[in-house]
Amino acid sequence: CRIRNQSRKRFGGRALMMRCDSVSIVGGQSMPSVGLGLWKIEGEQTADSVESAIDHGYRHIDSACDYGNEKQAGEGIRRALQSGVCQREQLWVTSKLWNTYHRPENVRPAIQRSLDDLQLGYLDLYLVHFPISLCYVPIDQRYPPGWSHDPNDSASRMQPDAVPIAETWGAMEELVKDGLCRHIGISNFGVSLIRDLLSYATIRPAVLQVELHPYLVQSKLLRFCQQEEIAVTAFSPLGAGSYVGLGMANSTDSVLNDPTIQQISSQYGKSAAQIVLRWGVQRGTAVIPKTVRIERLKENLSIFDFALTDAEMQRISQLDQNRRFNDPGVFCEQAFGCFYPIYE
Repeated sequence: CRIRNQSRKRFGGRALMMRCDSVSIVGGQSMPSVGLGLWKIEGEQTADSVESAIDHGYRHIDSACDYGNEKQAGEGIRRALQSGVCQREQLWVTSKLWNTYHRPENVRPAIQRSLDDLQLGYLDLYLVHFPISLCYVPIDQRYPPGWSHDPNDSASRMQPDAVPIAETWGAMEELVKDGLCRHIGISNFGVSLIRDLLSYATIRPAVLQVELHPYLVQSKLLRFCQQEEIAVTAFSPLGAGSYVGLGMANSTDSVLNDPTIQQISSQYGKSAAQIVLRWGVQRGTAVIPKTVRIERLKENLSIFDFALTDAEMQRISQLDQNRRFNDPGVFCEQAFGCFYPIYE
């Protein structure tokens, strides 16, 4: 977090503003701390949503093969760049390697498909989406391939493929060397897997993306990443909202309705979502909330004109329930017939 004058928060008697508008990346670069997450944005809404986000000041777009909307996201990026609102170099675009492409020979074709769909010559960040390797599904056969090996077969299930992460990571490193992405990283990894990866990586992971919100604080994981100079992006930074429609959460699980968040929200004259997002960026993480509404795009970006006190940050962190909504150890068995825990 960068700090400047003009804030309600006081340090040593001086009013200062903790902007926290970017997250440092090893090597001296930075990633905008608020981005637009594309998970669950419908294809027909994606191009307009991405273009609107960039028009309203977003410079961080988080996509993935599995979201099934990268082609439309690419159209939105193309329109925004063509209008001159910003240059390609000012954007941070992330995509992710899907589970079926972990074998080294499949890594380059996977990123190339994402680049083609996004209409880009390089990615700023390419992540291993899950530490889950599944049997290969050819791109020309089904894309995105999804979780089930054959979704047209009612009896189909996930088909794991035993690919060492070291082999996948070696192929990811080649992407950086060949200029297809500037940085590589990981998603949904825990401390033990990261520590193992660091033991052999020639190019260290620049970013870890994981579920983080006040009901899933993950303070030890965040501290470990800060220690290892790995930036952290929080997906589902507002908690349960994205999971209610999937049957993976109830509306009563929303942290936005929590009395503590509501009280702080009232105090600052900010929405509950802005308080939760501010907590996220003030912890030093990037956040990638999803929305297709213009008013929400503006609201989610308007969190840099105030700062939470240390006591307020602590109060929010104490809401931790270790409540994980996105858990393959639960949904893989329920939806895809395969018990596949990764966090235990």
